[in-house]
Amino acid sequence: MKRWGEASFEAHLPPETVLNQMEMAVIVCDRFSNVIYGNAFARQLFGFGGDEIIGHSVLSLGIAEEDHEQATELAKHVLKGGVWEGTFCNLRADGTTVYTRAHAVPLRHPSGAVDGVVIFAREALRSNQRDQERYGLLERIGERLAGSLELEATLRRVADTLVPQFADHCFIDLYSGDRLYRRVSRHAGNWEPPPGTWAEVGEPVSYPPGHFSAKAMARRDAVLVEDMVQHRFSAPSESSLRLGESMGVTSVISAPLLVRGEMLGVMSLALSNLSKRPDPHYDGFDRDLLGAIASRVALAVDNAMLFEEERETALAFQKHLLPGDRPPHLDGLQIAWRYEPARPLEAHGHGIQTQVGGDWYDVIPLSAGRVGLVIGDVEGRGARAAAVMGQLRAALRAFAQDDKPPADILRKLDEWVRTMTRPERMRSGWNSDDLVRPPLVSCTYFVYDAWSRVLEFANAGHDPPLLIVDGEVGELDFESEGAMLGVRAPGMGGEILFNEEQTELKPGATLVLYTDGLIDRRPKDDGEYYTREESRELVRAAVQRVARGGVEAIANAAYDAVPGDIDDDVAIVVIRTAGDELAVEERTFPAEPIMVSEARRMAADAFASWGMLDEQAELACLLVSEVVTNVVLHATATPQPRRETVVPVPAGPPGRGGEPLSAPPPVQFNTAQVGGAFDAALDPGGFDEDDWNLGADLGRREPPTKEFRLRLRRGADAIWVEVFDSDMRLPRIRSAGETDEGGRGLYLVDQLATRWGARPTSDGKAVWFELPLTP
Repeated sequence: MKRWGEASFEAHLPPETVLNQMEMAVIVCDRFSNVIYGNAFARQLFGFGGDEIIGHSVLSLGIAEEDHEQATELAKHVLKGGVWEGTFCNLRADGTTVYTRAHAVPLRHPSGAVDGVVIFAREALRSNQRDQERYGLLERIGERLAGSLELEATLRRVADTLVPQFADHCFIDLYSGDRLYRRVSRHAGNWEPPPGTWAEVGEPVSYPPGHFSAKAMARRDAVLVEDMVQHRFSAPSESSLRLGESMGVTSVISAPLLVRGEMLGVMSLALSNLSKRPDPHYDGFDRDLLGAIASRVALAVDNAMLFEEERETALAFQKHLLPGDRPPHLDGLQIAWRYEPARPLEAHGHGIQTQVGGDWYDVIPLSAGRVGLVIGDVEGRGARAAAVMGQLRAALRAFAQDDKPPADILRKLDEWVRTMTRPERMRSGWNSDDLVRPPLVSCTYFVYDAWSRVLEFANAGHDPPLLIVDGEVGELDFESEGAMLGVRAPGMGGEILFNEEQTELKPGATLVLYTDGLIDRRPKDDGEYYTREESRELVRAAVQRVARGGVEAIANAAYDAVPGDIDDDVAIVVIRTAGDELAVEERTFPAEPIMVSEARRMAADAFASWGMLDEQAELACLLVSEVVTNVVLHATATPQPRRETVVPVPAGPPGRGGEPLSAPPPVQFNTAQVGGAFDAALDPGGFDEDDWNLGADLGRREPPTKEFRLRLRRGADAIWVEVFDSDMRLPRIRSAGETDEGGRGLYLVDQLATRWGARPTSDGKAVWFELPLTP
């Protein structure tokens, strides 16, 4: 028998056996932060099994990303011989969150050198030092909740924070108007309540007056039910009461969500038989702690709701400034577009931003079925960029109605952008006044004629679109990149040139227009960013795979081509030309009154071949007659300028002083009266006999015969009539008196046609009108 105080043989246990009995995690790391030991409780606390983390970084314990920097500081401090203590957020393998309180000390060699780090960890607030750990835990929860500005993400983080570490059940109900709605219903172990029992997410919730949640909102303070067995509360329904009893709900805390005196809703936590806990009841300390957590949750929810409201307002504002969700139906074109605002930028260090931007696009119907297409990007983001974008779109639509070439439209738009400056006093700085420079805008403006398949365009510093021809993807060649609109500030000399370019699109050719948000600052998995050229290649490859698909499929493929969140808003417009030729009739006539009936006969034949109803065709022919008559009567009656020739008269004999006795005035001749003798003298090229009226006494030149061209176009829902002539004067409607014989032709066109107008051409003008085709 051994004497008292002598240890038996069995008492000499290996250290690992002792460490595995501890209700505390013990983790040992080397100098490079690689785990070399973890006891049994560490596997239970951090949620891993076996020795799979041995040899891996301490971050493999599931330390949340926001705590990686803190873990690095821990290692640096302890390896220098210091002691560190703090709270970590850890993500377990099953997706749950646990907060741990860690105490780290140096691992010393017998020589005294620091060979590594020893970390002792336990679940926060599950020890005798709860008061000391409370503030650190509240700080960590506040930081975690502040990591999102989106309401759904914020609520999700709240639930992940509280379940299962602090509760088996978490409910968050928020007011919408005067009613409460269930926004969060999270349970331990991914358990879900049966339908018709506890309210599901999105359903309204109504608590009876005696319910603990109703008491919490009425008292505006947290309410603790320490033991549900000893207290009976009225429930919203009998089925919810029976489910609570069957689940063995043991303890509940309900806390109001108050911020700036406003009641946002209520948060309730409950413990039940879903998990085994040493103490399945809340106490007064838990009530105070969760009440403090609720105040931080309320602040995070309020910030998220304010941000969501601002974002929805800005997106609605921008949505109404851009075209609708569905592209219009246009003859000879298939169109698809897509606009996506960037996600909130709180993760990129830009603070709270709604992320609407200045990306814009538009499809503008022009005369005779032609279409204006534009895509552009205003520098910057936020409400100001969206407001500038809206003004630009309105201005361009107005300028486009002039039907001028794209380069002229961009020059006019550039002048308009340069006026968008205002004096503004600098808020910080020593200079008293400053001029806010005009916004910088990149854009490309296209005009497409589906009947001739000619695409005219001019560019202002925008990326060239992709061009798909016969299934092969390339780029539309820009001879000139052009300068961005607004780059020349007021007072700067020089002139910005926008070159006019054109090409012919083959049947079935497809253009993919996009803004730079599609290819700019797209993150890789390693934290780097794709270059613009790399992103272009990804977009080109993705479009190539669906090049023969529909325009919607091409738009979606282009948007999904580059992985990673977009850093800027993105606009994509895909247009495809028709494979079939569109119906058109065209003929040139002498500008003589007798040709009015010929033009009407040509129009009637064309309308009949197109299957127009008799009543429609008769109306269309009437308007054709009016427009052609207007051309014949006015365009051919262009007044010729009168030329007067001064013939010097020789001076008379000199007087006594050597001066002439009189200086007769010069003789003026009207060349139209005198005839062609003076014209021949003034024309160094001589004359051709065919150019002269041989019946005239002096051979007066006969003006060349004027012509007009009538062009008829048929679309799916309308016809267009165009009359071209060489007169530069644009027609206008005038008021005709009761006894006037004329002056009512254009008024009739204005009243009966869907649209009408006139546009200048390179050698004159074109007057056009549109009529609908009804079945």
